Amino acid sequence: MPKRRLLITGSQGFVGRAVTARILSHHADRIEPVEFIDPDTASRPDITHAQAVERAIGAAEADAVLHLAAIAAPREAQKDPTHAWSVNVMGTLHIANAMRRLTPKARLIWSGSSEAYGNAFNRSTSPVSEGAALEPMSPYGATKAAADIMLRQMAEDGFEAIAFRPFNHTGPGQTPDYVVPAFAEQIARIEAGLQEPILNVGNLEARRDFLDVQDVAEAYLLAATGPLPARRCYNVSTGQPVMIEALLQGLLAKSSRSITVQVDPARYFPNKVETASGDPSSLTSDLGWSPSIDLQETLQSVLDAQRARLRN
Repeated sequence: MPKRRLLITGSQGFVGRAVTARILSHHADRIEPVEFIDPDTASRPDITHAQAVERAIGAAEADAVLHLAAIAAPREAQKDPTHAWSVNVMGTLHIANAMRRLTPKARLIWSGSSEAYGNAFNRSTSPVSEGAALEPMSPYGATKAAADIMLRQMAEDGFEAIAFRPFNHTGPGQTPDYVVPAFAEQIARIEAGLQEPILNVGNLEARRDFLDVQDVAEAYLLAATGPLPARRCYNVSTGQPVMIEALLQGLLAKSSRSITVQVDPARYFPNKVETASGDPSSLTSDLGWSPSIDLQETLQSVLDAQRARLRN
């Protein structure tokens, strides 16, 4: 069987690098990763530029496109909502339109976000399913909800678009803009003598559904290589929310240093959502996916990566 050509947008980002590594380690016999390159400039195109996107899609001749390029940090979207809408919604529209025109038989795998559910979490006492209402509570969540709805409408018209709603995920290489590497960076700095043994934190009371980025990458690759699934929208989650404080304690337990935890008022924000968790049963039944990496193993890998970064 010939390899499927998979074009990856955002291949240099946190998840993109994990997907590429996963292809090489687990799917090299089935998937050929393809660079997202504009032949006119020999560089990665700005996805807000429709013509550049068309040239890159046309040149790739891919069997599937994994669209990861996005404004991925909620705080960045909060600072510049206009840019977030341009990238996350219009950029996705440009990708989809180019595929429908130039490679109509290709499949789009799109990385959305659990942030699209927003207030739906507050209405549920159990992990939410894909049928829950999209009630975003942030500019980032709103952009993901809008693109999600747009692609599902295109799927109704026959476009092979599969929308994923990944929940919190982490791993080596994620920036300290996110909670687990933010904690791990401080611990590594304390161990290296670069910071007093005081770890500054914000609100630790929220409960979130955490995965290893490798498990998220595997979900995307299963969608890229298997038959077109019956459903076009999937949670990528564990269904088991974890308190942020438990993540912190898990990291602290992996250090031999005695570290004081201190709440920093500048980092403390009230929780709009106390518990956010997703039901992964549709993804399990349709694609055979399940999370395979233990959370403690993930925490160890993130802490080790921060230690290595400081040594280098």
